[in-house]
Amino acid sequence: MKKYILNEHEYELIENYKDGFDYDEVKKCMTEYYDDFDYILGDWAYGKLRLKGFCNKNNKLFNKINDYQKKEDYIKNYCAYECKYFVLKKD
Repeated sequence: MKKYILNEHEYELIENYKDGFDYDEVKKCMTEYYDDFDYILGDWAYGKLRLKGFCNKNNKLFNKINDYQKKEDYIKNYCAYECKYFVLKKD
């Protein structure tokens, strides 16, 4: 997959469901808040991009609401049905 620089960090695009990744929109939304997360999930609802940070178990920010292992539950329960989305993994 392709790699991108956002906030001086390198990310790899590991999922791009329904071609949901738009670099320019991500760049606009990405703030330093997301710097410490291992993964960033972006989903589209009503024409707007929403970002959510997820962590691996060894990350100091890890807790049950941002556990990357529960990403599919998040998509199913908090995203619009069959919405476009993407996942970036921090290198």
